[in-house]
Amino acid sequence: MEPATLTTERLVLRTPTEADVDAITQACQDPEIQRWTTVPSPYARTDAEDFVRLVEGWWADGSETTWAMHRDGELVGMIGLHRIRRQPNGGDAEIGFWVTDAARGQGYVVEAATAVVDWGFGELGLSRIEWRAIADNVPSAKTARALGFRYEGLLRQAFASGERREDSWVAGLLRDDDRTPAPWPVLA
Repeated sequence: MEPATLTTERLVLRTPTEADVDAITQACQDPEIQRWTTVPSPYARTDAEDFVRLVEGWWADGSETTWAMHRDGELVGMIGLHRIRRQPNGGDAEIGFWVTDAARGQGYVVEAATAVVDWGFGELGLSRIEWRAIADNVPSAKTARALGFRYEGLLRQAFASGERREDSWVAGLLRDDDRTPAPWPVLA
């Protein structure tokens, strides 16, 4: 699959390149990104270089689509569809994202994720997109709820990264769902 560039009102989403390596390395020093995602900890420049190379392969084999989110040329986050499974009756994937410390609270993830979800349902013909996060990752859950994802439950010890295992929340969005945010029992 050829990489796609997506444009929103404030953002350009494109595959990360070598030009992004230093910004990715810097962003992934953030303890919040390391806490809530699967990025290596500690995070080295070689991790970012490897990541950029891997993204190219994921696009090529159609297993994942990953975009660097840029605002006025500056990296503000990363977003993608992971574990893509295409099937005759419609496929599915999992959405994942992180945002830099300086860009938090500005609505970039919801803006980017709306474009990614639309692209996944349209271009990939997905029927379902799933969101998962470590239980208690309230900012990520609020983002998913704002996108219209429906809370589906707790997966015990489903998050694994390095030597840790933690419980995960899971939510889903179907292609034909009304995307109006609905109540989630884990969010006040």
